[in-house]
Amino acid sequence: MRLELQFHIQKMYINKSKINIPKLLIDILTTLQDSGYKPYLVGGCVRDFLLNKAVKDFDIEVFGIENLENLKLILEKYTKVHDIGKSFGVLKINIDDFDIDFSIPRVEKKVGKTHKSFEIKLLSNLNIKKAAKRRDFTINAIYYDYFKDSFIDPFDGIKDLKKRKIRYIDKKSFVEDSLRVFRAFGFASRFDFKITKKTKQLLKTIIKSGELNNLSKERVFEEFKKLFLKSIKPSIGFELIYELGILKYFPELKALIGCIQDKEYHPEGDVWIHTMMCLDELARIIKEEKIDDEYKKLYLFYSVLCHDLGKPFCTQEINGKITSHKHEVLGIEPTISFLSKLTNEKKFIDIVCSLVKSHLAPFQLYLAESSLKAIKRLSLKVNIEDLCLVCLADCLGRDIPDKDKCYAATIWLLEKAKELEIHNEPIKALVQGRDLIALGFNPSQKFKEILDFAFDLQLDEHLGKENIIKEILKKY
Repeated sequence: MRLELQFHIQKMYINKSKINIPKLLIDILTTLQDSGYKPYLVGGCVRDFLLNKAVKDFDIEVFGIENLENLKLILEKYTKVHDIGKSFGVLKINIDDFDIDFSIPRVEKKVGKTHKSFEIKLLSNLNIKKAAKRRDFTINAIYYDYFKDSFIDPFDGIKDLKKRKIRYIDKKSFVEDSLRVFRAFGFASRFDFKITKKTKQLLKTIIKSGELNNLSKERVFEEFKKLFLKSIKPSIGFELIYELGILKYFPELKALIGCIQDKEYHPEGDVWIHTMMCLDELARIIKEEKIDDEYKKLYLFYSVLCHDLGKPFCTQEINGKITSHKHEVLGIEPTISFLSKLTNEKKFIDIVCSLVKSHLAPFQLYLAESSLKAIKRLSLKVNIEDLCLVCLADCLGRDIPDKDKCYAATIWLLEKAKELEIHNEPIKALVQGRDLIALGFNPSQKFKEILDFAFDLQLDEHLGKENIIKEILKKY
């Protein structure tokens, strides 16, 4: 079915000038077209274009070209070509800030358990409907002909975009890649779309089969990353994870369901409900604060997701009051356990753990009217600016009537930390080893004792470098 570019989504008129295609890519498309081949934009770039979202990456499927080598020869006239996806019939280039994949139409057959265990046949003369059949969802199988300003939509993906539906294309090919389970709830969360009943049934079939066990942690982490970074309400995706039964793979999260909380502080319900509300609050805060650093955003989201993982281990009712004493400390072990299923990056896990362990500190210090000494020592454990964001999301992610108090503690702590210039980095020791050598000390095991003494004076007595050195000379 060919549909002309007279299509409205969200009351927006679509025309070619709205898609941000780099000039060099237009030149490549033109060369391919003039050489007798037929290049189409397809996949996420077309979908996002129709949804009036910014297009960041491009997938180009080239029909009629004999093999990858011929395609590579044309691309190399314009830019460097990466062979990283060559075994799947894909060549990659980069233009400006865009990642661009060029592929030849193919059919796939699963022959093993991993995502690399596919038998690939490149068939450049496939018709578009057969080529699109291997794709996951109808909304990702819409082709765009740049030169004719027209769409080719073999599986009614445009209709599903209008109806805000996620629908699989082909049952047989769909179940061959279990990552599509994660992609389904990711798209639902990112676009606030509904997964069709039949698609949900197919997803549940994949989940029950145990095929998710064969996914690499890197691929799952990447799908969670998209969910967090591209969703206005990440809770939509996680509620689907719950509904579809995927939490059995993440018992640390599953334990939050039904874990009771004191109604005075958490009238919204159990720890799972609270955590979902916190994720959505963090998404709003990040947008409001205009935080662009993807790595930072990602560890903030995981910190909020994991901040109460300790509660199932310590929640109890005492004299009619529900308490979760020391849950922030008890949350470290399940946080490490959960994150280790998704990544091997120790630095990332350490950052999340530091935020989980200290997530109550802003309110504790604020209510106790703590001294600058406590704030200085806190800076040695955690990034205070990040901590305030996690703490704010934690406080706002509940149904309490007075949410203004949530800002009081974080604003107070952040202002104090900024005065000391330690809001984004730990306090630095004024006296270091080289200073001791300059004073005539010989390097020895005593150095650590002296430097610790100096640092304690700096933190606890607020002494400057000159006075610290005087105290060192007095004692040592």
